Amino acid sequence: MNRIFMNRASGPLPETDRGDAPELVRHVDLVLTNRWLVAGVTAIVFAAGAAYALLARPVYESNLLIQVEDNTGSADSLLGSVSSLFDAKMQAAAEIEILKSRMVVGHAVENLRLYIDATPKRFPLVGKAIAARAHGLSRPGLFGFGGYGWGAESVDIGTFDVPKAFEGETFELTALPDGRFRLENGDLDRPIEGALGQLVESTQAGGTFRIRVDALHARPGAAFRVERHSALKVLQKLQKHLNVSEIRKQSNVINVSLKGEDPDAVANILNTIGTAYVAQNVKRKSAEAEKSLAFLENVAPQLKQNLEQAEAKYNAMRRKRGTFNLGIEAQAYLQDSIATQATLLTLQQKYAEASTRFTAGHPEMQALDRQIGGAKQKIDGLAGRLRAFPDIEQDELRLRRDVEVGNEMYVGVLNNIQQLKLVSAGKVGNVREVDNAPVPEEPVEPRRALILALSAILGMMLGVTAAVARESLFGGVTDADDIERRTGLAVYGTIPDSAAQRAAAALAARRGYIPSLLADENPHDPSIESLKSLRTALSLALLDADNNRVLLTGPSPGVGKSFVSANLAAVMAAAGQRVLLVDADMRRGHLNESFDVPGSPGLSDVLTGRVSLRGATHRVSEGLDVMPTGTPSPRTSELLLGEPTLRLLDEMSAAYDVVIIDTPPVLAVSDASILAPHCATAFLVTRSRQTTIGEIAESSKQLNRLSPGLLGVLFNGVDTRAFGYRSRYGAYRYAPYGSIEANGDTQAAAGRRSRARREAS
Repeated sequence: MNRIFMNRASGPLPETDRGDAPELVRHVDLVLTNRWLVAGVTAIVFAAGAAYALLARPVYESNLLIQVEDNTGSADSLLGSVSSLFDAKMQAAAEIEILKSRMVVGHAVENLRLYIDATPKRFPLVGKAIAARAHGLSRPGLFGFGGYGWGAESVDIGTFDVPKAFEGETFELTALPDGRFRLENGDLDRPIEGALGQLVESTQAGGTFRIRVDALHARPGAAFRVERHSALKVLQKLQKHLNVSEIRKQSNVINVSLKGEDPDAVANILNTIGTAYVAQNVKRKSAEAEKSLAFLENVAPQLKQNLEQAEAKYNAMRRKRGTFNLGIEAQAYLQDSIATQATLLTLQQKYAEASTRFTAGHPEMQALDRQIGGAKQKIDGLAGRLRAFPDIEQDELRLRRDVEVGNEMYVGVLNNIQQLKLVSAGKVGNVREVDNAPVPEEPVEPRRALILALSAILGMMLGVTAAVARESLFGGVTDADDIERRTGLAVYGTIPDSAAQRAAAALAARRGYIPSLLADENPHDPSIESLKSLRTALSLALLDADNNRVLLTGPSPGVGKSFVSANLAAVMAAAGQRVLLVDADMRRGHLNESFDVPGSPGLSDVLTGRVSLRGATHRVSEGLDVMPTGTPSPRTSELLLGEPTLRLLDEMSAAYDVVIIDTPPVLAVSDASILAPHCATAFLVTRSRQTTIGEIAESSKQLNRLSPGLLGVLFNGVDTRAFGYRSRYGAYRYAPYGSIEANGDTQAAAGRRSRARREAS
């Protein structure tokens, strides 16, 4: 075979880079090619996001602030600050857990009856939006049916108790005239009716139902959806949605926030929780104060008795021995002894008070044990110093110490008793509500601008993903280099997609006629120019070929094989060669329509001996004859396998310079494989974005199984506007060479010749 094919001289679009196209170029090309798919998916997702942003119910958020204070007492006494035993600084983490506890949150659930859900019955999708903009009560129902509320209808249910099996089920409460109501459910034996403010009890097969409607603002016929939920489940759900956190570390200021669709309900829930939390804190502190008060009131009489006994002994000694002045050393000892003895008594009193709350193994009890042991060791050391004084000074020091310590202890206990009484009666805790929860005015959700932006971004991402999936699952090859690299076949022609052909076909379809041949109507179209390049190379190659027969086939239907065959034959005939175009697709061939000739007699008639070669051919233009498929036959493959086929092929070759045979798709039927061994040149026509690499490889395998006559591939339908094409080939394209007027005259003349030919035939 001539070397001109090996150099791909017939390729109409010269390559600037034989390597792989950059990945970015491929991706951009993929998106641009599937731009309508990407735009469609983006529009759908964006519309869904916009619908959600417009129809979603607004969500409101409110919050309250609570401060945990350090309320240490101010009375310094022998016992220290007794109030510090129960007003010690609490860690914010512990208070956060108390705030979220069932004790506090459950108070809000019970007080606000959050386990009862009663809302007006709204029309789907638009009912809530219409009601949000309405004022006053509406006429219920849609055309009088359904009980839908369109205005500010409301109901307040004070009691609604149902059997366990009915928790979570939806009941319908309908307003009746004269302040009455009716409660219905599909599982009830009978409806439950009652009047406002009355507790109605109904015993049915499912159990006992109790309901009291305190207020009903609606016109007769308006319906409400009522549900009774499990109180525990509602409590747990509220705990999960309650956001409790310390504003800043070690600030002891706690922020409590909650989101919900009803702004009034959100504020009420938070304020109820705040009130319950402060109340339990005060109650706890009061209880601790009462315990400590009872303990000190029991201790005070014994301390008074000890003080009186110490004073009596000291006074008796003074009466017996008279007044005695201590020396400087003795006075220093007395001060140390009083302080140490007071510390020991304080620790012992703390130990006794703490033992009412903790066991002996508690860390606080063990710490007090160690402190008491240290105080006793210090007292033992002071006892050694005491023995160094004279006897009279020892007695003076011992008795004065007992009086001073006893007096300080007794006075301190009396002061702390008064302090505890004030604390217990004052109802003051160590937490306070800094800010209560206001009713929010503006919703925090949905954030419409953010939703629209994210919808657009997500839509584009999904659109690109859909484009990639479409190309991966159904898309064909887009690059000639991919064909050569992955199949080993050479691409001998790259034929651009013809906009003129598409426009002519669309116009012909609307007006009901067959479009003319593109080579006649628009001889300077880029796709025709590419076929002229192929004509030059093919003419030179046929000089050294075994015969002048050229077979064109494709892997599957719809690749443009007949378009290439007809226009290639036309451009070769225009060069002065005698060309025969044979439509060998005897099953679905329609080349005769492009040339406006009858479909029979044709190839099948010649093979069966009904007519001769001359009788089956039609002259369509100077130098170009067409042989249609002929009379339909159910035995097309058998006709081609016979000896008449070989004689006919030889006769064709002798009568014409070039014989172009258009065969059926190679993967559909075996006709192309039968004729290929008898043709010196064969091309596989593929289409950009339609033919897959697998189809090309399998077609090549079938054609080369009997004869190695397949030269390569003609790559049809290439989009020259694609980004990847421009990045590889630059601005190069096939265009008419000459002035616009000359080209217009040429096209007009070609059109006149085509019309004249049709009229003559």
